[in-house]
Order: sequence, then C-alpha cells, then structure tokens
Amino acid sequence: MPIDASLVGRAFPPTSPVPVTTEAVTAFATAVGGGAVASVPPTFPIVVTFAALQDFLAAEQIELSRIVHGDQRFRYARPVVVGDELTATLTVTGVRSIGGNDIIATSSEITDATGAVVCTATATLVHRGGAA
Repeated sequence: MPIDASLVGRAFPPTSPVPVTTEAVTAFATAVGGGAVASVPPTFPIVVTFAALQDFLAAEQIELSRIVHGDQRFRYARPVVVGDELTATLTVTGVRSIGGNDIIATSSEITDATGAVVCTATATLVHRGGAA
C-alpha cells in the first residue's frame, strides 16, 4: 500500500524520555563495534530517533520489514552528554514515489528535559512497494 502524501508536514507525538546513562552509552558503543568511550558517540541519538520511527510506523501501520534505510544525518546544537534525558519528535517532511517504491523524508527534533534542542536528525527511508 502506498504511503499517503498527505502525511507531509505531520508531526507525531514525542517519544518517551530516554536517559543517557554511562551504561546506555557503553552498550551503544559496544553494539556498533566500538570500545570504551570517553564521551557520548555522535550517532547515539539514533536510539531515541529509532523509537520515534517505530512509533510513526506503528501509527501508520507500515511494516518495518518493508523499510530500507537510505540516509541519516545529525545536526547538533550541542553534544549529547551523560545525564541528558532525550525525547524525539518526528515530522514527515516529504513523500514521493519512484519505481513503485515510496521515499519518505523525516526530521526528528531531539530535545533535552528542559525542551532545548540538542540535535536534529534527518532520514530518508525507502518503503518497498508490493510485488507486481
């Protein structure tokens, strides 16, 4: 089923807060093949961004198995630090169809417990079309 282009501009509810702990940072660094880290890796916000993506997919009844991750970028207002509590609000910024697949552009604003923007994560997702 094609993705509804009327989703462009729609913001989804914020995720539950994700605490940035030493344990969470170590687990993330280990999962991505890194060793001990002195600071939070710059890609750590993907943890909260992925939660926002999963909420979006569930709300729109889109199967994760039909999604191919095309691109991911982070634009920082400040570094993430241990002790932060992060929340992400995903907005659909574009939907287009190419070759029977839907290309979905998203932007997730990641904020701390005070509501200040920490970073903005943008992603391009490919929703694979059904078999002909």
